[in-house]
Amino acid sequence: MKTPRIVVIAPDSFKGSLTSIEAAQAMALGIRRVWPDAECRLLPMADGGEGTLDACLHGDAAGERLTARVRGAGPGARDAQFGVTQRDGQAVAVIEVAQVVGITDADGMATPVGRRTTIGVGELLRRALDRGVREIMLGLGGSSTNDGGAGMLVGLGARLLDAAGQAVEPVPDELQRVVKLDLGGLDARIAQCRLTILSDVDNPLTGPHGATAVFGPQKGVTPELQARFDAAIGNFAERAEQAFQRAARNLPGAGAAGGLGFACRLLGGTLHSGAEVIAGLLRLDRALEAAGWVLTGEGRSDTQTLRGKTPTIVARHARQQRLPVTLLSGSVERAALPALNELFDGCFSLTFGPSTLPELMADSRALLADAAGQLACLMGRA
Repeated sequence: MKTPRIVVIAPDSFKGSLTSIEAAQAMALGIRRVWPDAECRLLPMADGGEGTLDACLHGDAAGERLTARVRGAGPGARDAQFGVTQRDGQAVAVIEVAQVVGITDADGMATPVGRRTTIGVGELLRRALDRGVREIMLGLGGSSTNDGGAGMLVGLGARLLDAAGQAVEPVPDELQRVVKLDLGGLDARIAQCRLTILSDVDNPLTGPHGATAVFGPQKGVTPELQARFDAAIGNFAERAEQAFQRAARNLPGAGAAGGLGFACRLLGGTLHSGAEVIAGLLRLDRALEAAGWVLTGEGRSDTQTLRGKTPTIVARHARQQRLPVTLLSGSVERAALPALNELFDGCFSLTFGPSTLPELMADSRALLADAAGQLACLMGRA
């Protein structure tokens, strides 16, 4: 059997344990134990969530990583990174929402979900505008917030007002009180920007398939809070659409990142597959040329993987070039195997025996290298 000595390694991050860069490096380590002379082309990927900034700047000599002090999901400030790179000769800012209000941020998650806000996302957008960029890519995955994007608009200079004309805090607990949006202070530069929304989510803002119902529980929205928050966000959305004179709540992706997608749509943002955009930036198709095998993966693979997440996008590009593509993830949902096997040449997880989740996450680098090495053996020994 001819062994594929050129391997494209294009995983997403293994959330909570490995970045996409670390995951790709671990896979390459395991492969080279079996094929010491293998050419491993590392393309750390992302789909708009955690790791998007790293993926966009990986191997980009012209890219610049910057840090700004902005408000986190809770009342405190945090240092958030963003990037500036070049695309078609123009400066482009890359903002990852998870850098500001990430669900893995312990401080933000310690704040009750009804008091969390995306003000810091708006503040970070303004820092990017201060750099003179007029094109912004905004990755929406991995947020801890559920404020309909009200905070981001306030961070950009908008004001939420109650019936007495007093300012309303842009948090879920208060959005039912909003009767008007004052856009007089909204940063005018945002209207001059091309805003690209990176997301794999096509949910509307409210209702049974909206942000609160579908994604709220993982952020701490209890069943008792769900109807109240959904109604509050709906009230804010009605007032916001009146102010912007634009309907957006039912557009695909409006429910992404707790409703940040809605606010981005109000600002004229266009929704794109995050993984597809990043695949283009990293020139995935060029990397696949002359390759013999493609390896991808993520922290957990299930039926949601097939809805435009990184491994699916990588597999589709590999299939276009008739290349074998294998999925190697932290865990693979057994019930999803029939659907996953339609796209991948085998789906594998890292576990070798009974272990706790903390043990597996702590040992993920070594486990990933071991598993990649075993897959290389399956493809043929040196």
